[in-house]
Amino acid sequence: MKVVIDASNVAFYSKDNDGKAKFSNIMAAVKALEESEDEFVIIADASLRHEIDDKESFLKLLENDNVEEVPPGNDADYFIIELANNVNAKILSNDKYRDYAAEFRNINSMRIPFSFEGNRLRLGNPKKPKKNKKILQNISDEIIKALNFRRWEVYEGKEGIELSPLNIAKQSIIRIDNSNNVTNKLEGIFSKMPMFNKIVDMVNDIEIAAPYVIFVLVHPKDYKSAVKNAGNISVTVADRLHLEKKPLIAVRNDLFMKPGNFVLNIMLADEVTDNAPYNVVIKVNPADEVFIKKNSRNIASTIAGRLGSWKFPFVSVKPDMLIAKPGQFEVFLEKGGTEYG
Repeated sequence: MKVVIDASNVAFYSKDNDGKAKFSNIMAAVKALEESEDEFVIIADASLRHEIDDKESFLKLLENDNVEEVPPGNDADYFIIELANNVNAKILSNDKYRDYAAEFRNINSMRIPFSFEGNRLRLGNPKKPKKNKKILQNISDEIIKALNFRRWEVYEGKEGIELSPLNIAKQSIIRIDNSNNVTNKLEGIFSKMPMFNKIVDMVNDIEIAAPYVIFVLVHPKDYKSAVKNAGNISVTVADRLHLEKKPLIAVRNDLFMKPGNFVLNIMLADEVTDNAPYNVVIKVNPADEVFIKKNSRNIASTIAGRLGSWKFPFVSVKPDMLIAKPGQFEVFLEKGGTEYG
């Protein structure tokens, strides 16, 4: 196969810190084509000699017979396309040459795109990394494990119940009163409840005055509907358990929950902490940075709801080139004090 190397396009792939084109990129292209035993020529813009990071080596390269520098004032892109078209060659370039698509209708089939893996140039379209669909849950799991290791009690229930205001109220009452062994009575009474908002005497001998905080953990899609019904749930739970104070319903987005499901983390009010004890640093492969940052608040909400803290931990996401593959990550806890929200 004959290949025309668009030297400027290759050299400017990932410029150096000073904005200079990289001579090493051109040599990586040469090496890749030599290894594939393809015949090639190198075509460079006249201006490239002034923009390259290793001018001396580049000028020496221009002395080779298969290297051509386009004269000043000439359109190098047109020169490259016309040459490739005349000799039935491919063009090594990530430039799509849209300005010439009308004249050269086969330009897309002429191009060979490229990418770099370290210092090696790879021919063809780079493969998009497979997305780890459970990366958010995996990160949250690792944070919980790290908190457990530091002896912080974290609620870990993940088997959700079908989400409805009635089910939230029902499970709250059963969970709070479970120690009094009236679960069976409650189940029987609930089966006869005609309306969610109708308050009737349930178990006359229950007298519980302790204030509770009920963290309702839901999928982000269900957050608004759960918040909308929080007041009715609180009143129902308080009246049916004869609580002197209504429990506070705190709805939290939770990454372990499937849409339409919920779990409850129920705590005594004095057990709830004002702030999460640790902030979180997540180091990720650069390919995952944007996605994890976009969901960092949901990660923080998940941890806050399961820790039982009013404020979210601060979650920072940092790309790390040493995290080799997309989907991999490292989690670090830092003693906090700064709240996320």
